[in-house]
Amino acid sequence: MENQYMQPQGQPLNKNLAVICGTIIVICILISGTILLGKNSKNDNSANQQNNNGNQQQNGNQKGGPVEVSMDDDAVLGSANAPVTLIEFSDYECPFCKRHFMEVYPQIKKDYIDTGKVKLVFRDFIAVQGHNPLATSEAMAAECAGDQGGDSAYFKYHDEIFKRTTSGGSGLSLSELPNIARSIGLNAATFQNCLDSNKFKNEVSKDNADASKAGVSGTPSFFVGKSTNDGVIQGTIIVGAQPYSAFQAALDQALGN
Repeated sequence: MENQYMQPQGQPLNKNLAVICGTIIVICILISGTILLGKNSKNDNSANQQNNNGNQQQNGNQKGGPVEVSMDDDAVLGSANAPVTLIEFSDYECPFCKRHFMEVYPQIKKDYIDTGKVKLVFRDFIAVQGHNPLATSEAMAAECAGDQGGDSAYFKYHDEIFKRTTSGGSGLSLSELPNIARSIGLNAATFQNCLDSNKFKNEVSKDNADASKAGVSGTPSFFVGKSTNDGVIQGTIIVGAQPYSAFQAALDQALGN
């Protein structure tokens, strides 16, 4: 008997199945397209966010009004009587901090610090946990160098860390830290005792806390302001590894040029 499998409407079952299957296929295509569109939109937003973060970290920006920031008792490079103070919050394992050191810092030193116009105060801020424990050990090591040889030894050590590290939290081996001390003329045994005792752990922690209080959220971050007798400046913040021209503009403004 023909057409024994009939729907109530009198249509063959295989034709109805074809219609149903076709409908299901169309629905699946629509759903897949929606999911794909949403995924692409999410990826685009994520990529844009990463680009924005990267641009801010690499190029930096200036934001907000003056912020009260202290030199604390940290190492100073330059004349004590310099009319302008530049306070840097930095991380020895931060690649952008290394970039600043290699590309911009030498010109700032030549034009402003060595000429007696600006004094630089270096303070620690280790915001990225992936940079620990090496970044903290390096920060304490620089303090131990300064403890033994004064601010000049601190900055010699500071320079060597940035020159030697490849950054990112694994830029140096801990065993190299006393070798750096020895290379700049310090007593390696005295240096190692200082480092092993964690003598400057609280000092580094205080720098981190002061940075957060001042609104620092990434490194490198800088504050430019007129020098004061008590070492507390009203500083304009500069965020990121900015070009020399950005520092030139801020320093000249502070100097009244």
